[in-house]
Amino acid sequence: MAKEAIDTRHYDVIVAPHITEKATLLSEHNAVVFKVADKATKPEIKAAVEALFDVKVTKVNTLNQDGKTKRWKGKPYKRSDFKKAVVTLAPGQSIDVTSGI
Repeated sequence: MAKEAIDTRHYDVIVAPHITEKATLLSEHNAVVFKVADKATKPEIKAAVEALFDVKVTKVNTLNQDGKTKRWKGKPYKRSDFKKAVVTLAPGQSIDVTSGI
C-alpha cells in the first residue's frame, strides 16, 4: 500500500484506542475499536485509520455512548459522553493498539 502523507488532522479524529473485554473479542473478527472526535464522520475515520496505521479498512460503524451517572462522596455526577468507532479491517490486516503510533 502506498504510504500517503500523514495529515495532522488525522490525529484529531482518532482520540484513543478503546480497550475493553468486548473490544478484545472483536479483534478475533478483524475489528478494532477507537474513541473518536464527536464530529468525526465515517469517511474521516476511515481515512485517518488507513493513513496512521497503513492498513486497508473495509467498514466503519460508529455509535455515541452516553456517560454513566456515578456517585462520589454521596453526590451524583455524570461521566462525559463520547463517540466510538468499530473499524473492520481487510483480511490479513491487523493493528496492535497496545503500541503507540
